[in-house]
Amino acid sequence: MSREDDLPEIPSRRLLLRGAAAAGALTAASGIPGVAHAGPPKPAPYANPLVRRRADPHVHRHTDGRYYFTATAPEYDRIVLRRSRTLGGLSTAAESVIWRAHPTGDMAAHIWAPELHRIGGKWYVYFAAAPAEDVWRIRIWVLENAHPDPFKGTWVERGQVRTAWETFSLDATTFTHRGTRYLCWAQHEPGMDNNTGLFLSEMANPWTLTGPQIRLSTPEYDWECVGFKVNEGPYTLKRNGRIFLTYSASATDHHYCVGMLTADADSNLMDPGSWTKSPTPVLTSNDTTKQYGPGHNCFTVAEDGRGDVLVYHARQYKEIAGDPLNDPNRHTRVQRLGWNADGTPDFGVPVADTTVE
Repeated sequence: MSREDDLPEIPSRRLLLRGAAAAGALTAASGIPGVAHAGPPKPAPYANPLVRRRADPHVHRHTDGRYYFTATAPEYDRIVLRRSRTLGGLSTAAESVIWRAHPTGDMAAHIWAPELHRIGGKWYVYFAAAPAEDVWRIRIWVLENAHPDPFKGTWVERGQVRTAWETFSLDATTFTHRGTRYLCWAQHEPGMDNNTGLFLSEMANPWTLTGPQIRLSTPEYDWECVGFKVNEGPYTLKRNGRIFLTYSASATDHHYCVGMLTADADSNLMDPGSWTKSPTPVLTSNDTTKQYGPGHNCFTVAEDGRGDVLVYHARQYKEIAGDPLNDPNRHTRVQRLGWNADGTPDFGVPVADTTVE
């Protein structure tokens, strides 16, 4: 994430599951050479799961020092907010519904992956939604609230983010770099043999792209193509002269995992050649800690304002009956993000639970 919207930078889904044959194309990530993370899991300073039954989490640390949390509710019918002065406090913080799905027409189904951003003195929520009459016609939508407190005021529907194609699109995130605001999102590109790739565009305002849009990534490695050929859920972190863009890949069962693109901070972000994809995922399921399908992450900072924190969702079991999208037990999790000697992030493994049912 870019902290230009809140704190100063510190120093250095989703279509229906295919058959078991496709899902069997990849075994547990720990069995893939180069995927398993060496060494024991790092201890967790936070109690996990942080928030139960909340997938696709987004945490925004605002200038008031509080953490603002939103995520996908398993009913896919509303947008919720929590806030707390500590990350751990989000577990028990009161939850407020700030917007509900329409009963008919647009924005009526599959309310997915909201993100809360503070832009130009206003609050914005980016989310995915579909019409009641065509629930897989999923597109990106934007809400705006001019009140200083996002729990108050009026959330105005700013409409759909119009991309180059009217195709399946979701998981929008926004960030600024050197005075330019960007939107990054997942979308199906016509003519491509995949579900979604990742795209980037500059923005004219918080709900309008200036174009052109460029493709940053398309599923190409085996670990990106299990069940579905998916790149989705992008999020950025600027550190050590580079921009790290994480994303999630494959179906939303235990094969779901996190990949990463990297660009030099001095490069032209709108040049696809500026971005390099890591050939192996950076966060995967782990049988030792019993965390499965980690993904759709974001980043925030610890209460001390210095340490980086990884926020993501995962399940506590591997076997799922039926469509994973109908399984509600993707829980929000948090853990410290480490750093390697070369200045790249060290994700480690999803830490074991520290709380019990």
